[in-house]
Amino acid sequence: STNMKTGIILFLCILTMNTGCEPFGRFDVPSFFKEGDIMIGGIFPILIKEILSTSTFDKELPKVQCEGFDLRVFRWTQAMIFAIEEINNDPALLPNISLGYRILNSCASPTNALRAALTLASGVEEVDVSSHCPPAISALIAESGSSQSIAVAGILGPFHMPIISYFSTCACLSDRTKYPTFFRTIPSDYFQAKALAALVKHFGWQWIGAIQSDNDYGRNGILAFKEEVEKFGICIAFVGTILRTYTKDRFLKVVEIIKQSTVKVILAFVPEGDFYPLMKEIVNQNITGIQWIASEAWITASRPSTPEIYTAFGGALGFVVQKMAIPNFKHFLTSISPYTDPHAPFVKDFWEIIVGCMPVLPGARTSTDDTTKRCTGNETLMNSEHVFFNVTELRVTYNVYKAVYAIAHALHQLVFCQPVGAQTIKRCLNLSEIQPKDVRNGFGDEVFFDENGDPPASYDIINWQLINGKVQHVTLGHFASAANGNYKLNVQEEKIVWRTGKTVPTSLCSNICPSGTRKAQINGKPICCFHCVSCADGTIANSTDCTPCPKEYWSNERKDDCIPRTIEFLKYHEPMGIALTLVSLLGASLSLATMVVFINYRETPVIKASNFELSSFLLFSLFLCFLCPLTFIGMPTVWTCMLRHTTFGVTFALCISCVLGKTIVVVTAFKATFPGNKITGKFGHAQQRIIVCSCTLIQLITCVLWLTLSPPYPHTLFTYSNRMIVLECNTGSEFAFYAVLGYIGILAIICLILAFMARKLPDNFNEAKLITFSLLIFCAVWITFIPAYISSPGKFTVAVEIFAILSSAFGLLICIFAPKCYIIFLKPEKNTKKWLLHLKAPLKKMEPQLGQW
Repeated sequence: STNMKTGIILFLCILTMNTGCEPFGRFDVPSFFKEGDIMIGGIFPILIKEILSTSTFDKELPKVQCEGFDLRVFRWTQAMIFAIEEINNDPALLPNISLGYRILNSCASPTNALRAALTLASGVEEVDVSSHCPPAISALIAESGSSQSIAVAGILGPFHMPIISYFSTCACLSDRTKYPTFFRTIPSDYFQAKALAALVKHFGWQWIGAIQSDNDYGRNGILAFKEEVEKFGICIAFVGTILRTYTKDRFLKVVEIIKQSTVKVILAFVPEGDFYPLMKEIVNQNITGIQWIASEAWITASRPSTPEIYTAFGGALGFVVQKMAIPNFKHFLTSISPYTDPHAPFVKDFWEIIVGCMPVLPGARTSTDDTTKRCTGNETLMNSEHVFFNVTELRVTYNVYKAVYAIAHALHQLVFCQPVGAQTIKRCLNLSEIQPKDVRNGFGDEVFFDENGDPPASYDIINWQLINGKVQHVTLGHFASAANGNYKLNVQEEKIVWRTGKTVPTSLCSNICPSGTRKAQINGKPICCFHCVSCADGTIANSTDCTPCPKEYWSNERKDDCIPRTIEFLKYHEPMGIALTLVSLLGASLSLATMVVFINYRETPVIKASNFELSSFLLFSLFLCFLCPLTFIGMPTVWTCMLRHTTFGVTFALCISCVLGKTIVVVTAFKATFPGNKITGKFGHAQQRIIVCSCTLIQLITCVLWLTLSPPYPHTLFTYSNRMIVLECNTGSEFAFYAVLGYIGILAIICLILAFMARKLPDNFNEAKLITFSLLIFCAVWITFIPAYISSPGKFTVAVEIFAILSSAFGLLICIFAPKCYIIFLKPEKNTKKWLLHLKAPLKKMEPQLGQW
């Protein structure tokens, strides 16, 4: 720690090394001074008035002389000293490094504030002999007035000297191009405008008036306020301008504006001195019933806080800087004594005001003409009830305290390259990089600065209340902003005393639109002034505008409520659903009945000739095809949507594959024109099964890919009708859907071509003709299906698809199997091998194959 302390001191010595230039004079004023490893400067208007003197500039300028000791400012200086002592005693913050300070008096003058800043920046002039070299300040806490801060920040900013003000509120100081190293612990006037806008929004006031002072404070404040409220759709009806130097006629004009306006809420962003004449005139003309909103400049002022003014301004709301208590600070203040350090500046003046006697100090000269009471030396401040020692409601004093902690945390992170509390892993020091950081002070209050060097806004909400015949400024809420630009407003509404009584006043240009109507802007008027017109279909009116109903709802006739739309899908219990279900079950029953017939008569020549195995597969696939429509009826779900098209595609592929197998066998058999032809032998039962399985497998793979990549899903269709929602199954992939249909179509066309090639077979064996006719029906149905499917609305789309499935299935069942059943039941004499072999010559050559079939 000793080596680190020596290194810091050497570094500061290099920074302040004499370069051969000496100042012509000194800013010789009393100052608080304590040497440390790192020095912090301070500028305070301890004496509030400079005694001006003239100079001919032919000799050295006289010393600066000031008067008017300010107890409040003296407490600010003690807060800075207290915070530095507290930090030096904190082992976690800047360990093994001591902070020093030098505090100068500016006499509330921009000129003297500038001289003090240059003096502090150039180094300490009175150097203790024990010091190796005079350390320069690393940061500056200054100043109270905005004019003084502008001067100091303007001259030290280019040298990257960090400056933190504790009482300068001008928004102009947030300009980082002019004041790049300026920070402050008191909110900018910009934040006050933001707080006022938040308050207006909170109570729902849409139509307000404004009074501004004819200076930078009033104009900039109202401008910032106007920018904020416009974001919330709040309108300012008028802006009256006043100034304390205005004639009475100009004040009367503003009063007349207030009387003629319909606003019930008015913001006054003016200093108390400018506003007081207008307040008196408003009281004289008995203008009541207005809710006043105040800026911090007059809400806690004592002069207007009288029962007389209260008659018109009672219940006023406004903001003031948040108050805070500093632990242990009272003990520090009561320990101030001129006997502890006789050379401490300003302590003698402080003692005379607080104690009421002049301390007799060792070596001090006393005038015989001085009639001031002499102190006995036994006086104490421990039991003093002076307001100076009331540390429970500190405002500016607390800002000074926070400024010191912000600098200390910045120095800590700069020296140790780690925030407070983190393990130190290396040392570093670069004083040109000192910037105040996001920190917490000694008792957990958060301190941070935004990109403009401004702290978070923290205000108390004040309400004027008449208690025991006196106007009291009662705190009833709080406003605070965060680093991300958000804010939090807390208001104890139940405790507010309004000018209108206990109810929150309203201020509107136009009344709220009745149910079922919306706002219509009036040309040439602010947005808060409007007509009311009826809402459009599908929307309902709320308190501000027409709101569209949710997709599942539609507006009623009065446009004040959303009613559910009718949900449409093909249901089992409606006539169409019942009819399609019965037809589907009929087809499935006929398929099963035909299969039973074929099983019972499988040894007869007709069944053998039609290939019993393929016929059984075909009947089974037709049975499944007839059951497919049942998945199309009812409310669409995830599973039914996936089953609909995929089951249809696979079953019909199986069906047409069986027909294709039968067709190929017939064609190849009857193309063999002589015995011993080996072509027919290549299409036995094994080859027939391969054809059926392979053709079906292709469709099955297509459906699996469809379900994996983009499966069908339930979908609600809102565009068909405003008052109706159509529930349907979206195919998921149109390409997959038409690929499934196209594949079935390709199989059907191949079957049709092959069957057409066998159209001239003998009449007694007409299997090819039956297949040809059934496929013509199948193709005709599905060719007409596509345009009907696309053009059908709502549930009729599903009905068209079911109709196509049933029609094509019945076509195959009837055309292929009805003639065989006819022979079996009605023409049993033809169900003989002799009749089948009583054919023309080509067929007789196929007698062995007929026996095989």
